[in-house]
Amino acid sequence: MMQSTMQDWPLTVTALFKHGAKLYGDSQVATFEGDHTRRTSFAEVAQRIERLAFALHRLGIRQGDRVATFCWNTQEHLEAYLAAPSMGAVLHALNIRLFPEQLAYVINHAEDRVILVDDTLVPLLAQVKDDLKTVKHLIVIGDGDASALGDNVMRYEELLAAEQTGFEWPVIEEKAAAAMCYTTGTTGQPKGVVYSHRSEFLHSLAQCAASSFAVSECDRVFPIAPMFHANAWGLPYSGWLAGSDFLMPGRFLQAEPLCKMIREERPTFAGAVPTIWNDILRYAENHEVDLSSLRMVVCGGSAVPRALMQRLQERHGVRVVQAWGMTETSPMASIACPPKNCPPEQELEWRTKSGRIIPGIELRLADGEKVLPWDGQAIGEIQVRGPWVTGGYYGEDGSDKFKDGWLCTGDVG
Repeated sequence: MMQSTMQDWPLTVTALFKHGAKLYGDSQVATFEGDHTRRTSFAEVAQRIERLAFALHRLGIRQGDRVATFCWNTQEHLEAYLAAPSMGAVLHALNIRLFPEQLAYVINHAEDRVILVDDTLVPLLAQVKDDLKTVKHLIVIGDGDASALGDNVMRYEELLAAEQTGFEWPVIEEKAAAAMCYTTGTTGQPKGVVYSHRSEFLHSLAQCAASSFAVSECDRVFPIAPMFHANAWGLPYSGWLAGSDFLMPGRFLQAEPLCKMIREERPTFAGAVPTIWNDILRYAENHEVDLSSLRMVVCGGSAVPRALMQRLQERHGVRVVQAWGMTETSPMASIACPPKNCPPEQELEWRTKSGRIIPGIELRLADGEKVLPWDGQAIGEIQVRGPWVTGGYYGEDGSDKFKDGWLCTGDVG
C-alpha cells in the first residue's frame, strides 16, 4: 500500500484550545449574573485556563485523572472544559438533576479526584459528600456559603490567583480520553461514555461545517442546554475553535431572563430543548420580546412539535432546526437542514424531521439480524457508527447495545 506524505499530528483538545486562544483573543465570553453581565475576552479566559491547569497540577492531577464539574453554564465551566483535557486529565460533567444515589454512583464509578461546584449547587452536592470514595478536593466557584461541604473546601478564584500563566501543555495521544458523560438513557445505573481527543476535535469541525451548525467567528453562541447534558452538545469546543462569542446563561433559565439576554446580548445561534422555547413563546404572549438576532436555533433532546416551529418562525422570525443524537454520539449525528431542492412550502415539514446524517457518521436500519435497504420506505432500528460514536461503555459490558461495530440506538427510523 502506498503511504501518504502527510504529517502525523495528534488531533487534541489542546490543539483546539491553542487555536482559539491564538487567533481569537478579542472574542468574548459573556456570563449573565442576574443584575449584570460579566464579560471576559478569549485572551483573558486563556490565561485563566493556564492558571487552572497549574492549580489542578499542584493538587496532584495528572494525565488520565478525572476532574468533575457540578456547574451551571458559565465562563468557569467553559474554563474547566478546556483546561482539564488540555493538560491530559479527563473532564467529567456531572448531571445536577440526578437522584442523590445516582450522583454518588457516577462520581465513584468514574473515580473522580476533584469536583468543581458552583456555590448555588453546594446543597445538592452536600447530600452525597459522605458517600464519595475517590474525591480528594472540592473547589467552590463563587463566594456563597460552602459550609455544608465541610472544611476540605477551596475557592476557585483564590486558587487561580495563586498561580501563574505559561503552563506547558503536554503532547497527548489523540485517542486518549478527554471527557466523559454518563447517560441515563439505558436500563440500570447510568453508563459512562468516554470521548477521545480525536473525537472531540472531529466533532467540533463537523459543527463548524456549512451543512450543519455552521458555527463561525461571526456567531455569538448561546448554549442554553446544560453543559452536563450530552457533552454540552459539543458547543464549548466548536465555539472556541471557531472564535465565536459565547453568551452563558448561568442558572437563569426561566423565560424572562432568557428573553432579556437575547434582547440585550443579541446571540445568533442557540441550542436548547423544546420546553425552553415553549416557555419563551408563552412569555411572549404577554410581553414584548425581540428574538430577531437568532439566525439558527437547534433543538434536541426530544421531538420538536411542528406547531412550535411554526409559531417561532411566523411570530418571531426564528428558524428552528431539529438535530438528532445522543450522549453516545457526542451528541451530533444528524441535522434537519432542508436540501437545496426543497420547495419553500415544504421547508417547515423538513425541519421537523431528524434530518440527514452529517459527514463522518454512517447509519443503517436493522430489523433484528437483518439490515434493511436504504430506500426511503423501510422502517427499523437506527444503528450508527463513526469517529465520534462510542464503541462501548466505561467499565461496562453493554454488549447488547453494540453489534458488528455499530451502536444500536433503540430509536426507530
